[in-house]
Amino acid sequence: MSTQSYEEHRWNRLSDGMSYFHDHFKHEFNALYEMADGSFTKRGLSLPMYLRMATSLCKSLTVHHTIEERHIFPFLAKRMTSFQDDEVHLKSHEGIHHGVDALTKLVRRYLDEPSTYKPDEMRECLDSWRKVLFDHLDQEVADLRGENMKKYWTLEEIERIPF
Repeated sequence: MSTQSYEEHRWNRLSDGMSYFHDHFKHEFNALYEMADGSFTKRGLSLPMYLRMATSLCKSLTVHHTIEERHIFPFLAKRMTSFQDDEVHLKSHEGIHHGVDALTKLVRRYLDEPSTYKPDEMRECLDSWRKVLFDHLDQEVADLRGENMKKYWTLEEIERIPF
């Protein structure tokens, strides 16, 4: 690896790390959406197993966003307005939390009464917050890219950010 590419790698450490998690969330979300039509059975999943996948995504997103809100965003917000209270990232977290809550309630209902499962209702719920989730995931990665971080931080400061 050349010196220049190694330095760029160091600058992009946060965005690359965040991209890893965010790509996983998108993949899981898309798999849930795709299988909502009942095709989860073709993959060897029962309805309860499929619904546990949805629950797992909700829990993972909640943990991920809680860590960001409590530990990462406050540090970044010292210099980057997009991470401050009532700004882009926290506002989109609100929309995502609403979506997670709606999906969690729907999944609980389906687990309690499996005969009420409706593919269209599941997809409608997922559609209701897909855009805010995916836009947020992409924007956060973009804001953490090295070329943007250079406006606010030194490389040494970036390397000290706990991630």
